[in-house]
Amino acid sequence: MARERSEMTQEQYILAAQPNTLSQRAHQGAQAYPVGIYGWRKRCLYFFILLLLVTMIVNLALTIWILKVMNFTVDGMGNLRVTKEGIRLEGVSEFLLPLYVKEIESRTDNPLILQSDRNVTVNARNNLGQLTGQLTVEEMDFKP
Repeated sequence: MARERSEMTQEQYILAAQPNTLSQRAHQGAQAYPVGIYGWRKRCLYFFILLLLVTMIVNLALTIWILKVMNFTVDGMGNLRVTKEGIRLEGVSEFLLPLYVKEIESRTDNPLILQSDRNVTVNARNNLGQLTGQLTVEEMDFKP
């Protein structure tokens, strides 16, 4: 019995004294699993990153193109300038939908020209939105 104890102690001592790292265990027969993304998963990831990069570049290019075409500046867009008094329009402009304004003025010594292919109607309304006055200029007729 005493001999068995000494042998076990001797085995334990030998095992404890030998360096036994993970890399040595891998060489001794235990299989080491690679850490990372490999194969088709890696190609897929690279493809999605490339697709995202291309989408970002196209988005940035279109944004810059729109800003240039629409003539955006710090003061406004195109011929429209934002001032303390309101919006100032420099030059000729075309309105496709009705224009609702409080006041229209022309530049000093310049006429105000309103053109329409059908008619021009100016409505005056009170603070409740009720029609109080109307000026209509039709093709060959004037109605005050």
